[in-house]
Amino acid sequence: MAEPTVFAPSSSPAPRALVARGLKAVIAVVGLVALALVGVRLRYGGGEPYPDVTGMPLLPDSALEEVVRSPEPIGNVAVSSTGRVFYTLHPESRPQGAKLFEWVDGKAVPFPSEAVQARLFDTVLGITIDRRGWLWTIDHGNHGLGVPRLLAFELATGHLAHEYDVPPQIAPPGSFLQDLRVDARGETVFIADVGFWRRSPALIVHDVATKESRRVLEKHDAVFPQDFIIRNPIKDMVFFGGLAALKCGVDGLALDPSDEWLWFGAMNHDTMYRVRTADLKDRALDDEALGTRLQAVGRKPLNDGLSADTEGNVLVTDVEHGAVLRMSPDGRLETLVKSPRLRWADALNHGPDGWLYVADSAIPHHMLQSKAHIAANAPYFIYRFKPGIGGIAGM
Repeated sequence: MAEPTVFAPSSSPAPRALVARGLKAVIAVVGLVALALVGVRLRYGGGEPYPDVTGMPLLPDSALEEVVRSPEPIGNVAVSSTGRVFYTLHPESRPQGAKLFEWVDGKAVPFPSEAVQARLFDTVLGITIDRRGWLWTIDHGNHGLGVPRLLAFELATGHLAHEYDVPPQIAPPGSFLQDLRVDARGETVFIADVGFWRRSPALIVHDVATKESRRVLEKHDAVFPQDFIIRNPIKDMVFFGGLAALKCGVDGLALDPSDEWLWFGAMNHDTMYRVRTADLKDRALDDEALGTRLQAVGRKPLNDGLSADTEGNVLVTDVEHGAVLRMSPDGRLETLVKSPRLRWADALNHGPDGWLYVADSAIPHHMLQSKAHIAANAPYFIYRFKPGIGGIAGM
């Protein structure tokens, strides 16, 4: 006769205890995720609509002339004193191959060569041309995760004239070096760090001779985005179910004809500011002292690019209403042109013979969009028109 089986008490938890423990773990994870999402929304989301500050345009839609037609989204535009047109492809659209072009006889020609670009460029976006004929480029180095780089090329030869790898203390991870202007003597470069991901926008002052740079006005109210949502006709610039909204700090820059003033505007901000270039160059001024030297010029639209004319006015884009406006030195606004063709009025640049060039980057059609979506909404354009006064100023 078989011995009866004896069952020893189990040392493992009862099934109900296991279920309860697992449920607690799931609740903890869900709670942590929820807290993280709340944190993301508090940091990057929310916002209020911004009032329309455009008025009746002075010029008809037909005043806009097509200059460049591209299968890929445009970034920035720069025009030489002789009318040569250069532009970048917008890095948010993830372009492959050459990323900086000259428009020659209706065709895009890499400048410099594609081989040189492959060695030097990563996410090049901002470009400008100084008065001695150097084409300057700023590359944010994949938002500071790579190597942000400031370069200058001689227009006459294509040779590299200036090369500067921006160090991490000047362009840290999460930075976004986007726009730049060079003074008339070619001695100083002013750069805007939009600082979207890092939430630490600033201006950068670069000494060409010494290859030294400084961050100034970091997180100052004048360079920091306010709590406005960009409402573009294509889409509100809100992502991930409202967790994040496009809120950019200091973006557009412009130098007045005398090089006395640097004008600047944060994209999600209601005020245009200016500051004397002499104060920006003064190393004795800390950020607190420099902040007292800023001048609020006037109310502006939610903008991208700026460009100064020879009369001391500053031209400013409106990314919500497909418009370009003009602000006088005393802050008066007038709308020059307004068109549904301007899907996102981006960079501005004055060229010869009174032309103002407008890069339409159509950002809502390529930011966080698939390549198929980008291709389906091509082509992308650079336009130009004559505002009526002014010309090249502090290129």
